[in-house]
Amino acid sequence: MSTHPLLLILAAATLAGPAAGQGSAPLTPRDSAIHALNRLGYGPTPGLIEQVAKGGVLLWIDRQIAVGEVDDPQIAPGLRRDFSVLRASPEELLRTYVDLQQARRADRRSPADDASMSPEERMRRAPPEAREMRAMGGELQQLVVTRGIRSGHQLAEVVADFWVNHFNVFYGKNLDRVYLPSYVEETLRKNALGGFERLLIATAKSPAMMIYLDNAQSVAPGSRPPGFDRLRRAARLGMRRADSMRQQLEQRMPTGLNENYARELLELHTLGVDGGYAQHDVTEVARILTGWSVERPLQGGGFAFHDWAHDRGKKIVMGTDFPAGRGQEEGLALLKMLAGHPSTMHYVSGKLCARFVSDTPPDGCIDDAVRAWRRSNGEIRQVLTAIFHSPDFWAKANIGTKVKTPLEFVVSAVRALDGTPDTTARLAQAVTRLGQPLFLHTAPNGYPEVQEDWVNSGALLNRMNLAVQLAANRLPGVTVDLDRIIPKTADRTALVESVNRVILGGKMTAQTRRVILDQLAEVADPAAARALAVGLGLGGPEFQRQ
Repeated sequence: MSTHPLLLILAAATLAGPAAGQGSAPLTPRDSAIHALNRLGYGPTPGLIEQVAKGGVLLWIDRQIAVGEVDDPQIAPGLRRDFSVLRASPEELLRTYVDLQQARRADRRSPADDASMSPEERMRRAPPEAREMRAMGGELQQLVVTRGIRSGHQLAEVVADFWVNHFNVFYGKNLDRVYLPSYVEETLRKNALGGFERLLIATAKSPAMMIYLDNAQSVAPGSRPPGFDRLRRAARLGMRRADSMRQQLEQRMPTGLNENYARELLELHTLGVDGGYAQHDVTEVARILTGWSVERPLQGGGFAFHDWAHDRGKKIVMGTDFPAGRGQEEGLALLKMLAGHPSTMHYVSGKLCARFVSDTPPDGCIDDAVRAWRRSNGEIRQVLTAIFHSPDFWAKANIGTKVKTPLEFVVSAVRALDGTPDTTARLAQAVTRLGQPLFLHTAPNGYPEVQEDWVNSGALLNRMNLAVQLAANRLPGVTVDLDRIIPKTADRTALVESVNRVILGGKMTAQTRRVILDQLAEVADPAAARALAVGLGLGGPEFQRQ
């Protein structure tokens, strides 16, 4: 059996997009349910399309928006039991990190020794703390996948993923290995459906963000921490220990202004690149945020405002004066100003419309979202409500047009087969193999949303291979039972129609149908034919889009 002919169709059809001219007839309740399930969530599970269509699509949407919190209480206790990263406090993780650093200092292997070892040998010889930190990263990734598959709070999970990318932090940077779990759980997920101002301030005060974008190292030029001058005077008097301590402190001490966080705060988190600010504003924002930092691990490791590091001079940001002599409160005032700025409303609303409506967000959708933002003072639930009630959301030109990211593809495929993920990180590793290692996007802009970044012949072949593995119950990390959703049959035409109805919502094209039937002609065993038909349906062009 060769999937080469289908791959050619897959590549051509996915790159070309859905067929034009979908007619002017109104959407049926079933079509509306499919669209809502694909855009607000990670796709339907068997029987869910009919359930949502019968109960009312708008009612389902309203219930998704109205959930009290992101976590689904039906699955949260089990996840807490199965994933130790949810049980570990930031203080415990910091202790593990400190122990790891001490273990590494005690292990006097040179970098050349490590380079000569295989990855397996390095892992075997790694201290327990190193293995624990590595396992924690895998758990974080698998949690995203498992929640996407199992949660009834589908919209909340999608919105949480949106904010993870909007306020991206790279797991691999220094202490962010320790801080990312609480950043995701307490900062992003807890605030995902609330007010944008609260969310923005929470990210700005997060140790994970302060470390990732170097604001913890940003200080007013010439500033010195308490005690530094005493050490310098003692060193001049010949006190050797004081001189050694002064040298160590100087080596660790930040040397001046760092604009990294200020720049991304304006360009990516709030105003957008065309938001009306200039380089002068970036510098002034960085000055305002001097002193926003992180306590040392042995002192608790939480957010800290270091008054000694703060620039107390006058600043002007986009025409707004920040008088001299103020401390942490001017940073809060700045964040509130940015959260309510018209450019922020337009930019973030545009990104939300790009996520839920179209890679090229329609002006009407953005306008609807901005009006809701202004009325509600940035309440995210109200902005989402406006988007889902916008005519652009339901326009046929915007249905089935967005290509799934690797995360969306894997999660929706498992959901389509009612698969059961295990608690290992193997399913998250499948997402990584498709090009989206979760929490490991190094740049601050997060993973992209548009088709061009995910669609090429190599990526589509990998998706096809994964889909065939999944349908054959050979994909590590998940179990599927096709007997529960599609019966075996010797009638190949009936089999393909079952795949079309159950997996693709009736959207299979004649071309895809013909190629799948050609592939099935080579397979005699009904069970193998069923697995192949399901796999080709999942890997085909129709399932790549949502």
